Amino acid sequence: MTEKTYNKIVLAYSGGLDTSVIIHWLKEQYNCEIIAVTANVGQEDELEGLEEKALKTGASKFYLAEIEEAFVYDSIFPTLKAGAVYENKYLLGTATARPVIAKALVDIAKQEGADAICHGCTGKGNDQVRFEMGIKALAPEIEIIAPWRTWDITSREEAIEYAEKNEIPLKISRETNYSKDKNLWHLSHEGLDLEDPMNEPKYDAILEMSVTPEQAPDKATYVSITFEQGIPVAIDGKETDGVQLIKQLNKVGGVNAIGILDMIENRLVGMKSRGVYETPGGTLLYFAHEQLEMITLDKETLQYKQDLAQKYANLIYNGQFFTPLKQAMDAFIDETQQTVTGTVQLKLYKGNMVISSVESPFSLYSEAFATFDEDDVYNQEDAAGFINLYGLSSVIQAEMKQKTQFAKEAQNQFTTKQEGLKV
Repeated sequence: MTEKTYNKIVLAYSGGLDTSVIIHWLKEQYNCEIIAVTANVGQEDELEGLEEKALKTGASKFYLAEIEEAFVYDSIFPTLKAGAVYENKYLLGTATARPVIAKALVDIAKQEGADAICHGCTGKGNDQVRFEMGIKALAPEIEIIAPWRTWDITSREEAIEYAEKNEIPLKISRETNYSKDKNLWHLSHEGLDLEDPMNEPKYDAILEMSVTPEQAPDKATYVSITFEQGIPVAIDGKETDGVQLIKQLNKVGGVNAIGILDMIENRLVGMKSRGVYETPGGTLLYFAHEQLEMITLDKETLQYKQDLAQKYANLIYNGQFFTPLKQAMDAFIDETQQTVTGTVQLKLYKGNMVISSVESPFSLYSEAFATFDEDDVYNQEDAAGFINLYGLSSVIQAEMKQKTQFAKEAQNQFTTKQEGLKV
């Protein structure tokens, strides 16, 4: 047992390998009250039996924090409105969940008068940063325990051996021991054969939210999504809340093989890692939102927002959710979304998405101006004066180059002549 003593420790509990082992380890190390907290962010069947399991393995109390709605409206939708995609691929499924989970842990820790919060993140991953950045921002007085950075267990194999030795029940085996993270927005898979980039993922065995393109229907599926000020509010004309909307789109996207990603990304800690991600509903929402912005935002705002989106994605990925910059960026993004209202219809076929139609009362697209047919609103002769002014700096620079080139050639001729006279 360590010299450090605690009265109560709140554990971020998933019921998976790491946190199942950690309850027993914490009891051995600190001999104090362990309060297991599971945050419901839409992992559905993974929540079954967690309270019974936590109490049987040493927890004195169990909380199920119902934060699905907060996850959607406080984290997912702001990130969607920002158009934030990490390294142009990853829709931040794990990263968006961590801040709201951290807040739930802090709220319960304060309620229980706990001395510390413990998480099961490894010292190699991003989640340790995300959890701890959130905890420090919301409750700097609460200590943080991270067993993977201090205990003698060095691998998931050894963690399984520890569980077997101490009769801790697990739902996994050595053969299916992928490191997974599941929530309403996505499901990630890491480890085992995926650690070698030369190995093609075993999609038929891995996928849970989606099917492979080969298994998708041979007929295209149409789906329409309606947004109000950047927030999705209806599917096929039927209004629904954010949680149910994402669940419905997960089914539509999943059956059509939408949102399957095999990615090697740059972790915050400096290494590259490989993961297979399933984000069926989220992929549909991002694509539809992007199409609606194309028709409702002016050029300068759209392009500036696209530049900002990468910075926003980095903030979320790097655990900087509770920061002044994030707050300020949210204010700007919310302003840009005032006119992002309308309906987008998508055509889905075997992993592909194409735009079928888009309409908005705030559309900036004008057929009268854009038409190739005869029109009464655009004077094509105006383009000549516009181009003359637009290209004026290029003309001046070209004239300068011509003059300097002439002077240089004249100087070269003079030098050559002088050298000839000397000879």
